[in-house]
Amino acid sequence: MKPAKNSTQKSPKSTTATEKKPKGFTDEERVAMRERLQELKADARRGRRADKAEGENAVLAKIAALPQPDRAMGERLHAIIKANAPALSPKTWYGMPAYAKDGNVVCFFQSAQKFKTRYATLGFSDKANLDEGHMWPTAFALKELSAAEEVKIGALVKKAVS
Repeated sequence: MKPAKNSTQKSPKSTTATEKKPKGFTDEERVAMRERLQELKADARRGRRADKAEGENAVLAKIAALPQPDRAMGERLHAIIKANAPALSPKTWYGMPAYAKDGNVVCFFQSAQKFKTRYATLGFSDKANLDEGHMWPTAFALKELSAAEEVKIGALVKKAVS
């Protein structure tokens, strides 16, 4: 015969599972993934007929929705990127302003508020031509833009599309 189980005993699994906070994506990450899914669906509907003006309007709307000081920084970055790399097409990417060449994102701007970080980010994808030896930066923290940073960003963007 089997010994009777004590009904007051809990398994170790159920005890630890209820005490731990679930791990996974943050609310902000889930929003970004939903935005990316919407972007992919919209791209599929538009197909080849998507134009540069439509992408620019979407990027300008995303920038306009940003809180200050990221809005001012996004506006300035948009102008710098357009001036230094007119071949890039503005588009949104994970709900962020981004700039693509032949449909591939080359660089993007991430607001500090989007993921509750202490700085905004100017990032470059693997499509950017920034390779220098065996190691190079692909993202830059931005607290504010002075004339010196604007010159550096202009040079980086030019190099990225070269």
